[in-house]
Amino acid sequence: MATKQLPQIAILGAGIFVKTQYLPRLSEISHLFILKSIWSRTQESATAAVDIARKHFPQVETKWGDNGFDDIIHDGSIDAVAVVLAGQNQVDISLRLLKAGKHVLQEKPAASCTSELEAALSSYKSISSDAPGQLIWSVAENYRFEPGLVECKKLIAGIGKMMSVQVIIEGSMNSSNPYFSSSWRRNFTGGFILDMGVHFIAGLRMLVGCEIVSVSAMTSHVDLTLPPPDNISSVFHLENGCSGVFVMVVSSRSPKTLWRVVGLNGTLQVERGFQGQHGYLVSFYGTDGQNKSSFFPFSGVTEELKAFINDVSEITLKKRNQFVTEPRLSYVEGARDVAVLEAMLESGARQGELVRLKKF
Repeated sequence: MATKQLPQIAILGAGIFVKTQYLPRLSEISHLFILKSIWSRTQESATAAVDIARKHFPQVETKWGDNGFDDIIHDGSIDAVAVVLAGQNQVDISLRLLKAGKHVLQEKPAASCTSELEAALSSYKSISSDAPGQLIWSVAENYRFEPGLVECKKLIAGIGKMMSVQVIIEGSMNSSNPYFSSSWRRNFTGGFILDMGVHFIAGLRMLVGCEIVSVSAMTSHVDLTLPPPDNISSVFHLENGCSGVFVMVVSSRSPKTLWRVVGLNGTLQVERGFQGQHGYLVSFYGTDGQNKSSFFPFSGVTEELKAFINDVSEITLKKRNQFVTEPRLSYVEGARDVAVLEAMLESGARQGELVRLKKF
C-alpha cells in the first residue's frame, strides 16, 4: 500500500482573515499539504472563499451548514482543521473536532475568559487520554513567529539585568478597518482589547522570557463607536522582579506598535514600521551608545502555518509518537496571553486594584 504523502486539511470559516491571510499564505506553502475543503455557515460565503482558493488549490471542496460540518467531522482523510471562526464559538468547535480525532489549529484568542480556558484544557486532557495517538491543539499566534520578535528574543540577553519594560499600542480600529464592524468582536467580553491585545501580550511574554505575575490597570471608554473599554493603562509585574507598563488605545489617529526593554547594559526596542513592506524595526542600543538597527518584514502567519503543518506531518505521516510539537503554538501559550488581559480588564473594572494572574 502506498504511504500517504501529504496531510489533508480543511478550513472552517470564510471571513476576512481566511480570504486575505490564510489563503494567500497557504498558497506560499501549498507543496506541504492538500487543502480538502473550506466550510462556512452559509453556502454563499463558503463558495466565495473557495473561488479564491481554487487558483492554488483546484481540488478544494465547498462545505456549509450542519451537514457540511458533519461531512468534515466524519471524513477520515482529513487530518487537521484550521478553525477561523467567531471567538465565542471556536472552543466548542475545536473540542468537537479533537474528539473526532482531528488535529486543530484554532485562531486566537484561545478562549474568551480563564474559566472557559480551564474547562477547555480539562476537556482536551480527557480527549487526549482516550485518543489512540497524539492530538495537537494549537492556537495561531503569528506574533510568536514574526522574525523581528524572534530576533529580539535572541538579543535580549545582551541588555543585562532588566530594569523596565514598555509596551505602547495605538491601534487603528476605525470605520475604515475591515474588522471594525465585525459583530462577534463587539459582543465579546473585553471587545477589541482582548481580541487585538493577545498579540501584544504574546510579543511581550516572548521578549521578556518570563511570566507576568500581577497587574494593576485603569480602563476607560472614550470612542463611543467602539465597544467598552477602548483604552487601558496597566502596570505589570514580572516573575524576574522587573515591572513595566502596557498602554493600549484601540483607535488612534497615529497608529503605533512598540515594545521597549531597558536593561543595565543596553536597551532593545522593536517597532512596527514600513520599509518598502510592513514589518518590524529592531534596534539595540549598547553601552557604547551605538544603535544597531535591522528591519524584518512580516512573515509570522506563513511561519506559524508551516510549523503547524510540519507538526501534523510528523505525527500523521511519520507516525512519530510523543513527538514534541512547536511550543510557540501550544494551547497553553494562548491561554496565558488571555489570562494577562483578563486580569488587566478585571483590575480596570475595580479601579486599579492589584490582580494576581491565574496560572496555566
